[in-house]
Amino acid sequence: MVDDSPTMDDRELADLLEQFGLSEKVVDTYLTLLELGEAKASQIADAAGVSKRYVYSVSKELESRGFVEVNDHVVPTTIRPLPPMEVIESLSESVESMRPALEERYTATARDQERFEVIKSRVTVLKRIAELVGRAESEITLSLPYDVLDEVEDELRAARERGVLVSLVVSGVEPHDDLALDGVASLVRVWHELMPTMLTVDSRTGLISPGEMVARSNSESQAIVFAQPHLGPVIVGSFFGNYWPMAAEAYTTDPDPLPATYHNFRHAVLQAALCERAGIDLDVTVSGRMVHTDGPTELHGRVVDIRQGLLEPANNSFPVENAFVVETDEGTYSIGGQGAFVEDFEADAVEFTATE
Repeated sequence: MVDDSPTMDDRELADLLEQFGLSEKVVDTYLTLLELGEAKASQIADAAGVSKRYVYSVSKELESRGFVEVNDHVVPTTIRPLPPMEVIESLSESVESMRPALEERYTATARDQERFEVIKSRVTVLKRIAELVGRAESEITLSLPYDVLDEVEDELRAARERGVLVSLVVSGVEPHDDLALDGVASLVRVWHELMPTMLTVDSRTGLISPGEMVARSNSESQAIVFAQPHLGPVIVGSFFGNYWPMAAEAYTTDPDPLPATYHNFRHAVLQAALCERAGIDLDVTVSGRMVHTDGPTELHGRVVDIRQGLLEPANNSFPVENAFVVETDEGTYSIGGQGAFVEDFEADAVEFTATE
């Protein structure tokens, strides 16, 4: 029997594999291993043009995804590609396992995109804040009067335990007041003036309310709950650009244990700044893309500069700038987050390790 199915070139195959979350460099290494069959790390490194250390790192990722088998019970360690049918079955199971969660999230997203709610009750405002904070996956920005912090404190602490970056401004108190702030957020600032209650969750959903509506039970003001992906970043920008610099730093979390990986870039910059404050030098691996030119999709190097306004003293050149600079063997690059246009490189993921 003649196989009349169309053939696929290496680039098409690589593009499909990248759709399963593998970086271009990982895919190239995997395709090299397919051609070699079972091989030692040194052989794969020579054929793929990468370091032996990188091959060991990639092989762990590929093994966890069901692409290869690492035979570390022999010396030297060998890496064997699993049969294609086993790989396809593993990928199919992974895709199918996502279906219920995707369907559930699609329904929730469809509801959110249509949601634009006006609230007239102080009690309902605090209830909505607690609900939205409880759904946070990546980042929360919140300002509210200190007197009502206990209404949402449990939800904020739970978000911190999930690894969510929480930036909090409490108003109506002085920095020298005896405040219970330890662990309620990643960063807390204090402002003596009453300010608007502003919440964003993952830069997608949030709430805006006049300050007096939450501070007083008899206010006739109204609050708005929004679920607009284009509005969220605007509110975040206003929070960090207009209000955050006016408030005094009252609490900062400790640096995370290393190594640590971040997909929220502001969280990565904060951790870099906390490590710098603690005297910890950082090595970093950044995955993403060059902003202005073609170039590498992954950078390895040492963090040599941080520009941020999250911690005091701020040293960013404009209010919402958060970036760091990496010195690599190939050169020095400035790193920004999603939508970066000033920096050299737009990061999707950042992994920090302590410099040895």
